[in-house]
Amino acid sequence: MMKLANKLALGGLLAAGALTVLPAHAGKNLDTIKQRGQVICGVNTGLAGFSAADSQGNWSGLDVDICRAIAAATLGDGTKVRFVPLNAQQRFTALQSGEIDVLSRNTTWTLTRDASLGMHFTGVTYYDGQGFMVPVKSKIKSAKQLKGATVCVQSGTTTEKNLTDYSRANNLGIKPVVFEKVEAATGAYFSGRCQAYTTDASGLASVRNKEAKNPADHVILPELISKEPLGPSIRRGDDEWFAIVKWVVYGLIEAEEYGVTQANVDKLMAESTDPVVLRLLGKTEDTGKLLGLDKNWMFNALKAVGNYGEIFERNVGPKTPLNLPRGTNNLWSKGGLMYAPPVR
Repeated sequence: MMKLANKLALGGLLAAGALTVLPAHAGKNLDTIKQRGQVICGVNTGLAGFSAADSQGNWSGLDVDICRAIAAATLGDGTKVRFVPLNAQQRFTALQSGEIDVLSRNTTWTLTRDASLGMHFTGVTYYDGQGFMVPVKSKIKSAKQLKGATVCVQSGTTTEKNLTDYSRANNLGIKPVVFEKVEAATGAYFSGRCQAYTTDASGLASVRNKEAKNPADHVILPELISKEPLGPSIRRGDDEWFAIVKWVVYGLIEAEEYGVTQANVDKLMAESTDPVVLRLLGKTEDTGKLLGLDKNWMFNALKAVGNYGEIFERNVGPKTPLNLPRGTNNLWSKGGLMYAPPVR
């Protein structure tokens, strides 16, 4: 009986120890960012709806807003971010070398990238899939009709590999016409050098809206030939920074689920009685200290950019030129895949 009692007592101590909550130690990236007073974020050189700069150098897009949310959570100000435009070939080197703090650039999460490039993906901010765009006058209705076709594609991307796999699996004999820069690939397609252009479906919508003389002259075929989960990534070796970026994304999703918006966040902070909302905004619990941040970290992020749904609708949703449906990017409670662990 004594042995059993000792075991039970030890088990109780271990259980109690497991529940001990300790404040986070600031990681090296967070220390550097706070000293610098700025988050450095790698983005696309220009993909409307995701990351693009206007003539005055003002950046906008879904990936851009994720960076601003991270800056607001980390430094209390969503404007304290510097955007570094990167093409597909530059993006991973820039992250590995420390040129940027976070890569938020329509980049697909794959095993190879996650396991061998010295980086960690922190979550999914857009569920996508690869598709094809063709001229309406071609009368092509399905990707299966691309037998022997020339298809413009950017090199150094999952898109190029998926195209080869799809062609081989369906015995289509597609002839890839490969370009290093996306501008060259799209330019070749619109000039008639290729019979089709392939990239992520969201990218097709962006390119059609931005670069086609008449967007109605081009159709995006219905098939998606791959899974393309897109999201921000950080360098390996800093668990604290990994946790911050990851939980900012989750917080944006949870805020939408509980109806916290950029417009009502002040009112909810003052008047809400919902324990989840009050915890999310840092009024009743200081979750920020667990991340090495201020207790208002999520309040600041939401004040800067709004919740995930607002970010989606503002940049790529049905009321924007891209006119993308929520689809799989809807909340899990509305039939989509957006699901966040509890911020508690």
